[in-house]
Amino acid sequence: MSANPYEIDLDKNAANHQPLTPLSFLQRTALISPDALAIVHGKSRLTYGQFYDRARQLASALAKRGVGRCDTVSVMLANTPPMLVAHYGVPMIGAVLHSINTRLDPAVVAFQLDHANTKVLITDREFSATVKAALELANVKPLVIDFNDLEFPQTGEALSDLDYEAFVSEGDPNFEWTWPGDEWEAISLNYTSGTTGNPKGVVYHHRGAALICYANAIGTAMPRFAVYLWTLPMFHCNGWCFPWTVTMLAGTHVCLRWVRAKAIYDAIADHGVTHLSGAPIVMATLLNATPEETRTFNQTVAFNHAAAPPPASVLGAMTDAGFKLTHLYGLTETYGPATINEWNDTWDELPRDERVAKRGRQGVRYVALEDLTVMDPETMTRVPADGETLGEVMFRGNIVMKGYLKNKKATDEAFAGGWFHSGDLGVLHPDGYIQLKDRSKDIIISGGENISSIEVEDVLYKHPAVAFCAVVAKPDEKWGETPCAFVELRPGANATSDELIEWCRQGLARFKVPRHVVFTEVPKTSTGKIQKFKLRDLAKEA
Repeated sequence: MSANPYEIDLDKNAANHQPLTPLSFLQRTALISPDALAIVHGKSRLTYGQFYDRARQLASALAKRGVGRCDTVSVMLANTPPMLVAHYGVPMIGAVLHSINTRLDPAVVAFQLDHANTKVLITDREFSATVKAALELANVKPLVIDFNDLEFPQTGEALSDLDYEAFVSEGDPNFEWTWPGDEWEAISLNYTSGTTGNPKGVVYHHRGAALICYANAIGTAMPRFAVYLWTLPMFHCNGWCFPWTVTMLAGTHVCLRWVRAKAIYDAIADHGVTHLSGAPIVMATLLNATPEETRTFNQTVAFNHAAAPPPASVLGAMTDAGFKLTHLYGLTETYGPATINEWNDTWDELPRDERVAKRGRQGVRYVALEDLTVMDPETMTRVPADGETLGEVMFRGNIVMKGYLKNKKATDEAFAGGWFHSGDLGVLHPDGYIQLKDRSKDIIISGGENISSIEVEDVLYKHPAVAFCAVVAKPDEKWGETPCAFVELRPGANATSDELIEWCRQGLARFKVPRHVVFTEVPKTSTGKIQKFKLRDLAKEA
């Protein structure tokens, strides 16, 4: 057999092959647009030239303290400039960025610090009480750097004599940072919610982080010099990798320390915001704003939303308010969004109910994802594309995590059969679009029949008095399980249990109708996702 002529004397070398990394985006933008506005935070402003210098200073300062390849630098920060700078400065020396969810309790933070073997911790004074308690519980003793936000000063205790600004000033703004030797090297570490035990550490690599930036830009139609408002926490999947995406496009990062209605409207109006992202809770914040909190704006604002699609009334209200909505779906393990409900203009001509049904689908794969399907997890065969047969949503491609840190068993289970198993149950439609029906653990099995909690919630959300709801299984002696609905009403609205049960009867098969309705504030995560694991225990007593 003759040798492949396309391989003879045609080898990889430095001239024709470089590892992919999002770090190059900041370098490029600072080179060609050094005076472009990069970061807005309160009254402070940074150009891209200054942003690049700050990132290199942080990298240099860390290197001087002995931080290097594969070391973990943890940050407990709000959506502020240091968080953006860390997304570049930390991996510039081959270290791994670990962004901590600022809503976690001390025990979970301590677990993460130990599991990640944190060498340096940069912490905001707003979270001092939590971090102080976590450090007392943790075994690791990282170098702690104290950040006091001068634009929005905090009253929390300084946990270190080492001030962030003083630390960064130790670094060299012309520092020669290190390109990753291999694009498979880790760039960041994100932890899952850990609702069924200790959280798992999801490892991202440089290649995936770079590729998803291209996909983010294409999928959300983000142009050069976009103005992006940080309503999405950057600790969540590295802000869906938009800290790197926006920079790639020389866009402006508008920092937002707290997600409050007035601050969002002021930023949109004052800074000409063109894009933002978030869970449906952000939509609720905007739509429930008082007249004193709202502002008018002339531009159409692109809103990328994830999690379960909000009810039709919310989608319509957001559109009327000047927002263009794009529904995305993904997991921590897929760098955030990996699918998009890519809208077909012909669907605009469909009857209203059919249009709404189309908007409820999670869509098709991102351009950076190689395959997306729904499979029977036992046989690993694709389900029929009939929009009805239930299976597990599975992913394959370069924007799937490296795996779970120090957890081979969980990694092997997640990648069984050469696919990433999402744990989400869904259907495959004839046009190739997927639609979620539930998490595997959230399916309610009543009398041997499967009930999708999402299906029941969709009906409840159509009731005008319902602001948030969640349906979970309640143990039942006769049926095994029955649906139990937890409902949070809109401000000033009223509804009774009987009224909501009757409402469900009009839109659901009888066995799917909740037998119990509990009115309460529905618990949510810091990213707006409803915490059903808390409700399952409450349902046992309802």
